[in-house]
Amino acid sequence: MNCEQARTEIIAYLKGELTEDQKTKIEEHLARCPACRHELEGARRLLSWTEAASEQAIVKKVEDIIDNAIKSKASDIHFEGQRGNTLRVRYRIDGVLHDVMSIDPTERMGVIMRIKMMADVDTSVVSAPQDGRMPWKFDCQDYDIRVAFCPFVYGEGIVMRILDKSVVLIGLEKIYLYPDHLQALKELVHQPTGMFINAGPTGSGKTTTLYSILMEINNPGTKIMTIEDPVEYILKGVNHSQIHKKAGYTFASAIRSFFRHDPDVIMVGEMRCFEDVALAMEAAITGHLVLSTLHTNDAIGVIQRLRDMEVENYVISAALLGAMNQRLVRRVCSECKERVLEVTPALRALKITEDDLKAHEVFIGKGCDKCHNTGYKGRAGIYELLVIDRHLREMIGEGVPSEELLKAAIENGFMPMRDDARRKVLDGITTAEESLRVLAFTD
Repeated sequence: MNCEQARTEIIAYLKGELTEDQKTKIEEHLARCPACRHELEGARRLLSWTEAASEQAIVKKVEDIIDNAIKSKASDIHFEGQRGNTLRVRYRIDGVLHDVMSIDPTERMGVIMRIKMMADVDTSVVSAPQDGRMPWKFDCQDYDIRVAFCPFVYGEGIVMRILDKSVVLIGLEKIYLYPDHLQALKELVHQPTGMFINAGPTGSGKTTTLYSILMEINNPGTKIMTIEDPVEYILKGVNHSQIHKKAGYTFASAIRSFFRHDPDVIMVGEMRCFEDVALAMEAAITGHLVLSTLHTNDAIGVIQRLRDMEVENYVISAALLGAMNQRLVRRVCSECKERVLEVTPALRALKITEDDLKAHEVFIGKGCDKCHNTGYKGRAGIYELLVIDRHLREMIGEGVPSEELLKAAIENGFMPMRDDARRKVLDGITTAEESLRVLAFTD
C-alpha cells in the first residue's frame, strides 16, 4: 500500500469499515510512514469533531444562538477563539457589539464544525478562509445567513451575517429621509440616463438604500439588471446576476455583457477599479441609468474618488447625476426615553441651543430591558445628498478642486450630513452623543 491509497482509506479505517486484510495493510503502512500517521491523527480529530457536531446538545446550542440573535435584532453573530480554548460569542445590535456567552473548550470544536456543516463548507479546512451561506427559518419568517470563516492565532473565527428581507426591502419612504432629500432623490433616480452613486463605509445601509431605489423605479416598462457580490435579495421583475471570479465573471465583464441585453437600468454593486468605473460611466453616457456604490467619507468625496481612479473630469461631468453619503445612527429607545432639558457639550457641538431645547423635544434613553440597557433601539439613516446642477457640472469639467466644489454646493443649498444629524436630534430620533460618535468618522 502506498501513501495515496492509505489516505483514501483513513476515514474508513477510523470508522471500522475495512476488512481485516485492508486493516492489516494500512496499519503496516502507518507503522513505517510518519506523514500518514500525522494525517491519521488529523483525521481522528476531524472525525471526533464531526461526531460532536451531531450531538443534540451542540445542535440545540447553535440553533439557540441563531434564534436569540434574530430575536435581539442582531445583524451579525461573531464567534472568536480566546486564550484557554474558549469561544467568545457576540451579537452586533444596532451597529454595536455585545457579549453574549463564552462556549466551553469541550464544546468549541463541535460548535465550529456544526456551523461548517450547516454552511456547506469544507469541514477539513481549518487554516484558510472560507465562505458559505445557509437558509434559516424563525417565527414563520425566512432569513438568509452568510457565513465567513477565517483562521486566527486562537483558532478559527466565524461571522454570521443575518439577512432579513423585511428590513432591506422597505422603500424610500421608510429610511428616514426628510421630504427635501426624498423628493430630490426621487427626481434623480427617475432620470433616463446618467449615474447615481451611493457612498459610505461598510455597514452604513447602502444596500438598503439601493434596493429601495430599485423598488421605486421597478415597473413593467423598465428592464433592470444588477451585478452583485453576492446577490442578497431577489426583487420580482429585476434581473439579478452574481460575479464568479473563478469563471472570470467580474463586474467589468458583466457590464460588457449587459450592453447586449438592452437594459434601461444597471445596478453595479460596487466599483472596485478603473475598468469597473470606466464601463459604468460608458453605460451612463450611452443611454442607461446606472446605480452604484463607492467607499468615501462624504458626498463631495465621490468626485475626488473618481478622479483618483483616473476618470477624466469631462467624463465625470457628463455622467454623474448626483451622489449621496450616509451613515446609520441608533434611535432613542421609545420605552425609556426622557426629555433633555439642559444643553450638554454634545448638543453644543451640534449647535443646539437652549432655545432649540424649548422649541423641540430632544430625548435621551435611560436604558431598559427592551434596549439591553443601552438607551437605543433600532437605527435610522443620516444623509447628505449632492445634486449635480449645471454650475457644479461645469466646475467638475474644469477640474475645480473638491473644496471649491463643496463651497459652491453649500451656497446652492447642499446640506452636509452634520446638519441632517442635527435635525434628527431635534426631532427626538437620535441623540447628540450618538450623532457625534458616527460623525467622527466623517469630519
